[in-house]
Amino acid sequence: MGLIKQLRRRTPLGWLQLSHEKSRLLVALSGIAFADVLMFMQMGFQTALYDSNTRLHRSLQADIVLTSPQARSMQNMPTFSRRRLYQAMDIPGVYSAEAMYVNNIIWKNPQTRRQTSVQVIGFNPDKPAFDLPDVNQQLQLIKLPDTVLFDRNARGDYQKAIAQIDQGKKLTTEIDGRTITISGLFTVGASFGSDGSLMTSDQNFLRLFSRRPASSISLGLIKVKPDYDPKQVAIALQAYLRDDVSVMTHAEFIEFENNFWRTNSPIGFIFSLGVSMGFAVGVILVYQVLSTDVNAHVREYATFKALGYRNYYLLSVVFEQTLILAALGFIPGVVVSLGLYQMTRTATNLPMYMTAIRGLHVLILTIFMCSISGAIATRKLRSADPADMF
Repeated sequence: MGLIKQLRRRTPLGWLQLSHEKSRLLVALSGIAFADVLMFMQMGFQTALYDSNTRLHRSLQADIVLTSPQARSMQNMPTFSRRRLYQAMDIPGVYSAEAMYVNNIIWKNPQTRRQTSVQVIGFNPDKPAFDLPDVNQQLQLIKLPDTVLFDRNARGDYQKAIAQIDQGKKLTTEIDGRTITISGLFTVGASFGSDGSLMTSDQNFLRLFSRRPASSISLGLIKVKPDYDPKQVAIALQAYLRDDVSVMTHAEFIEFENNFWRTNSPIGFIFSLGVSMGFAVGVILVYQVLSTDVNAHVREYATFKALGYRNYYLLSVVFEQTLILAALGFIPGVVVSLGLYQMTRTATNLPMYMTAIRGLHVLILTIFMCSISGAIATRKLRSADPADMF
């Protein structure tokens, strides 16, 4: 209580100095807001990178996933023998083992007729592979020859085509010279690795990729019996199957994809570097403002020393300024970032959303950023000698 009363009686010297030079204050707040926007955007892109590239992974109806040891991500998924699924059924605790086919292909945009790349996913429609209601309600449709479902949140010019499908119309287009029918829609969304995706039956997939044998699969989806631990079953599978198969639990498969984009892809590094650059820019800008303020009032600070005020009081004034700058600069940074997030979602269909945790993270970074600047700026203040000033 005594500390609170003391703070109330204390003259807000830091605020008075900042508000006295309004143009300098605006420049400082603009710099902090810019640094915050840069950090918000880089963090947003980084989170969107992981979220967008694992949406399909998270929706898989599987406790364990088998892949080729050469697999790097969903966009680069080498095949392995389907025989491994039959062998997996020998392991106690395995309830079912289903195959999934994944590959990228060039198709003609049904709206613009321009060629672009899409990801095609094929699975047995009698054994739902995804926890996606839009897909599971239309499994009978993809049993028809050359029939696919299209991602309504794909990136590109598909608005008119999607509107026609929503009206109950069926559209046709071409894939590798073969006419296909788009009979329905589902919702997943674009990612950094793919503009969109098609889902169809395993038989239709093999028609599109006629040179690919049915025995070469991309993923093995294993369901575990209720009384068994997926982790223990995965360990048993890895020990039993040959080295040409990697065995992961569902959670490990999601982390496998994230790890690729985090460590093996330059994109993840670039976004992390962007956050660091934003932080560094903020430190430099705030330091310039505080250093200029200290130099402009060094005589006044020296006078305070001559009157008996200790260094810690003078340093507290500068750190008071850093906290004020951090708080006031953070507000426009959040507002601008919210607008940019909305623009990015509209333009790219990437999951760019502001979260309370991210806001708190950037606020802490902003306070830390301003504190570092204040600590550097106070070096001259600590050495100020009243005898040298007058």
